[in-house]
Amino acid sequence: MMAVWDFLNIFHNTSGLSVTLGLLLLGLIYWYSVYPFSVLSRHGIKHPKPLPFFGNLFMFHQGFFDPLSDLIKTHGKVCGYYLGRKPVVVVADPDMLRQVMVRDFSSFPNRMNLRFISKPMSDCLLMLKNERWKRVRSILTPAFSASKMKEMVPLINTATDALMKNLDAYAESGEAFNIHKCFGCFTMDVIASVAFATQVDSQNNTDDPFVRHAQLFFSFSLFRPIALLFAAFPSIATLLVRIPNKRRDDMNHFFIGTIQKIIQQREEQPPEQRRRDFLQLMLDARSSDASVSLEHFDTAEPAGELDTTNEQILNQDRPQRKMITEDEIVGQAFVFLVAGYETSSNTLAFACYLLAINPECQRKLQEEVDHFFTRHELPDYTNVQELKYLDMVISETLRLYPPGFRFARNVERDCVVNGQSFPKGASLEIPAGFLHRDPEHWPDPDKFIPERFTPEAKASRHPFVYIPFGAGPRNCVGMRLAQLEMKMALVRLFRRFSLVACPETKVPLELKSSSTLGPKNGVFVKIERRQGIHSTA
Repeated sequence: MMAVWDFLNIFHNTSGLSVTLGLLLLGLIYWYSVYPFSVLSRHGIKHPKPLPFFGNLFMFHQGFFDPLSDLIKTHGKVCGYYLGRKPVVVVADPDMLRQVMVRDFSSFPNRMNLRFISKPMSDCLLMLKNERWKRVRSILTPAFSASKMKEMVPLINTATDALMKNLDAYAESGEAFNIHKCFGCFTMDVIASVAFATQVDSQNNTDDPFVRHAQLFFSFSLFRPIALLFAAFPSIATLLVRIPNKRRDDMNHFFIGTIQKIIQQREEQPPEQRRRDFLQLMLDARSSDASVSLEHFDTAEPAGELDTTNEQILNQDRPQRKMITEDEIVGQAFVFLVAGYETSSNTLAFACYLLAINPECQRKLQEEVDHFFTRHELPDYTNVQELKYLDMVISETLRLYPPGFRFARNVERDCVVNGQSFPKGASLEIPAGFLHRDPEHWPDPDKFIPERFTPEAKASRHPFVYIPFGAGPRNCVGMRLAQLEMKMALVRLFRRFSLVACPETKVPLELKSSSTLGPKNGVFVKIERRQGIHSTA
């Protein structure tokens, strides 16, 4: 009997200890899940109530575009949320953004840290940080000068020829079609040609190895809804991406091998036989003394870009030449794939949608285009700058539908900007999509009005309420190429064709906004050959 009593005492004591340890463990787990959630409040930053572990993650399960606008309208132009346990400060105040992106750049020099990214993406300019970013950016910037862009024109023209041929087939059929898909093929052809030195016809040859692997890349892309979970739980994400995946590894090996093979071929060719493309410009940079130091970047305007033909801005005083590695060259080719494919195709599709539902603007553009072709046989880098209304159309399209509708910077140290303190380790998010439709700066913000971008209108407006290409030293290095690509496609399209809204055209468009801002289900229109136009343009 005594033995039984002793056993019950031991069991009771052990059970009590287990319960205590269990409660302590649950308490620690709860504390771990919520302790970061005091960061924003301590800095006076309003935010919605977060959930343990997940923070405000579920606000964005259908995308970021509308929820970010709602967040700012509810909590103010400096507010925040928690992406998992990570605090994010949203800044929609243009004066504060000028400080963050330009004047106090040293406190916010890097983009959001994504530890789970692997090669070759980890070597691309978007992911590089601190001194390594400065070195690669300074070498890369001269490749996007006006003089270098002129060398890209023949390659873009070849891709535009294929686009015109495909659009002509849709004009012949008279049926509604998804023009967004056509522009996806066009931008894929430009990227393959300009960045990867590969000639493809993605519209008619989907079995081309480049097209197949590029589509595989976007199906695997971490810039999808699951990236929310990855960003919220980076340690788990790092483990997951280390799990072998044959399709993903084959994709990476294809692109890396393609670039390495072309580099070897170029090194064996005499200079006069080498193709003039972006890859060659990077290879030339390895043996050139021309590089641009950070302080020479044009930071006065949000979309300011540097003309590196000006010898005064070349930094000739460096003690040694800092080379670009082969891995970094492969990584920069990926910049085109990551940052150039969806952004350009989405903008072109949005522009055509807006012109189809605003026929008076389309007619005005066609008048300008027709006058252009009385003076020029084909568009090129120099003469497309004459198309002022086309430039306004693209600018207004990017205002309403900026593909890069949000971007982030890391807060490198505790700092105060315009009286607002920011905690070290947080992300600072810049909501371009909200800024572009803020009624405080844009009357009738949802209307398509290209005249908002006359020189006089731009001069009267705060420069940091329109930032489709970012601003400051980390603005979009490929801005010039993107604008050239879009203008050369649109000027030839509206010379030959008119776009017509039809029952299949969804007004308003449904949008997707997990990564870039794009049309959720495409852009369906009809296309007609213009009467009396027999141009070969």
